[in-house]
Amino acid sequence: MVLKDSISSNILSHLSVGSCCPKIMVGIMDHQKEVRINLHGPFTIEHASDITGVFIARAKGKDIVLYDEQERVLYRAQTIRLLNKDDSTFTLFNVTIGINFHWEKQEEQTFKGGIVFKRRTDSTLAVINEIDIEDYLESVISSEMNSSAPLEFLKAHAIISRSWLIAALKRKKSPVPKDKTNNNAIEGSNTIIRWYEQEGHDIYDVCADDHCQRYQGITKIITHRPLEAVKMTYGVVITYNGEVCDARYSKACGGITEEYRTAWKDMEVPYLISISDGTKAFKPITTEKEARAWINSKPEAYCNTDDINVLMAILPDFDLKTEGFFRWRVDYTRCELEEIIREKSGYHIGTLTQITPLKRGPSGRISLIKIKGSKMTITLGKELEIRRWLSRSHLYSSAFVIDTRYDPSGEVQGFTFSGAGWGHGVGLCQIGAACMAIKGFKAEDILRHYFPGTLTEKIY
Repeated sequence: MVLKDSISSNILSHLSVGSCCPKIMVGIMDHQKEVRINLHGPFTIEHASDITGVFIARAKGKDIVLYDEQERVLYRAQTIRLLNKDDSTFTLFNVTIGINFHWEKQEEQTFKGGIVFKRRTDSTLAVINEIDIEDYLESVISSEMNSSAPLEFLKAHAIISRSWLIAALKRKKSPVPKDKTNNNAIEGSNTIIRWYEQEGHDIYDVCADDHCQRYQGITKIITHRPLEAVKMTYGVVITYNGEVCDARYSKACGGITEEYRTAWKDMEVPYLISISDGTKAFKPITTEKEARAWINSKPEAYCNTDDINVLMAILPDFDLKTEGFFRWRVDYTRCELEEIIREKSGYHIGTLTQITPLKRGPSGRISLIKIKGSKMTITLGKELEIRRWLSRSHLYSSAFVIDTRYDPSGEVQGFTFSGAGWGHGVGLCQIGAACMAIKGFKAEDILRHYFPGTLTEKIY
């Protein structure tokens, strides 16, 4: 493998490099008591004959036990590794996707590559897919979006998904500062500020859900475009000052993308800045008045589309259920929202009297909010934690304004959230980028638009 001179030679040192491309470990299912798997073709298990067919892996005692359909024990160990032969694939049953989001559901999913079962200390097991990066990317871009989406968009997505992965693995390998046990939370008296990276993935590199990148195997590859897009961009990433970019993305920015610090650590990332998602320059949001005016408008933007034919061509079927993502509205009674906050946070705030945004990013997304009740007041951040606390699943985004409803006696009756966009809004806007490709933009144009100042480079 030959690296570009401008890129540090240790960028890929943590990857398992084979004859064709690096391999990674993807956690597909975790903390399971048992899983059912169907091996399509021969798989090799250590010190045993090749196996194929339906099997059950079960956490039992200190080990994982692999059974056949007749409940006969085939193998027992704390870690069981199955290597695929002759391009064999495997199907997992009851895989949960969209965990805790409004589109959560279970699926059967089929994968390339090998399988590793690992026992956890809580007497459960994890199912891990050992897979080439390029095969992984074919699945990611056809899981994140529809595989019939425009080729130039899929090429751009392959490049940023590859970039995000390599940057995430490098970040995960970096040592945690000795003076901090948790870099992703700031908690004090009635203050909770949290953000999320890959801190929970201790026995695999990345997970298969929205927390990292959607990875749903080969099931969603219904056209050759994802394969073509990955092949055409083999080993290509975006870089900034010689480093592979931490290329973030979300479904729809709502007209203005967000800066990194609103969703994660309070730091500037030069290529993850706020930009207008269209040909017209929009003014960044700086006041509550501006936030309300912006959210109550419907500006021309790449992601401002409700054309069902366009959406069906670019979104997976379960994402099509998310209607009105560019501008949206949610109504709560006071009692309903009190119950949601109690369920999601564990705090009993009493009678909810006020919800006040304290800090917003340039897209209008709230990174700090005050929730006032009769028993306690909590200051909450960042954007994902806000979305989680104020919805039974997740609010579409934290770019919202609040209208409080009162009864004739002046008591709070309920709250209306009017919002913009879908997701954290940082980096590439997936729907906006897909619409750019439909308008004729090339992959390089899309990348330059959403990640200003970056270069595309081939690193393997």
